[in-house]
Amino acid sequence: MGRPAALLALTVAVSAWSLLAPRLQPIGKWPDIALVGLVLMPAMLGLTWIALPLWNNRRLAPIAAAGVACAVALTALGPGLAANVAKVAAMTLCGWLFLSLFEELTWVVTVALIVPWVDAYSVWRGPTKVITSHGHAALFGALSISFLAPGGGVAGLGLPDVMFFALFLGATVRFGLRPGLTWLAMCAMLAATIALTTVWAVNSGLPALPGIAIGFLLPNIDLIWHQVARRRHSVIRLSDG
Repeated sequence: MGRPAALLALTVAVSAWSLLAPRLQPIGKWPDIALVGLVLMPAMLGLTWIALPLWNNRRLAPIAAAGVACAVALTALGPGLAANVAKVAAMTLCGWLFLSLFEELTWVVTVALIVPWVDAYSVWRGPTKVITSHGHAALFGALSISFLAPGGGVAGLGLPDVMFFALFLGATVRFGLRPGLTWLAMCAMLAATIALTTVWAVNSGLPALPGIAIGFLLPNIDLIWHQVARRRHSVIRLSDG
């Protein structure tokens, strides 16, 4: 099966589940968490994996602009499954467009070390805290991707989380790291974040970007170290020359 066919098949599967899930009987808290973290979230983010060859498309900017416009229009019409898929596509394309500005792997690593702290502040003290603590459910829904559990329970992943997921995944291809292992690690860390949110009973949720950043850095730490060291040695040789 080619990538376009796989992308279409997965989109149909994700959409079909969104229609079916509210009609099913609830299965319990921990089965819901396992389903969302180990199946539904990886399935949705599998769209990013399948579309990965587009990360350096020459027409990425207009495609990303069209994707954002489509996502905004569909979200304005209501929090339906079409808006959900459109938001994933738009944030994925924006992440890859953002990646085009990064000339060095060290720039990506620096971002991976900084954005988790920004996200943590937003969730615990900043805008995300305000949105989740003051009943702005509609706004939170518009700014997140929804994952429906049986019976209609909803888990959410913020749009910036999806964007940085795509950015880090694209960076593994651009800088010769480990794309497949990185995708798996980032998905696993997101599942762990969902589980910890429940274990610690954090009503406002835990920040997702720390897990995403760890999922990017951990499988590639040796390759990142070697590339940074090689870059440093080449700079030293040039300065000596």
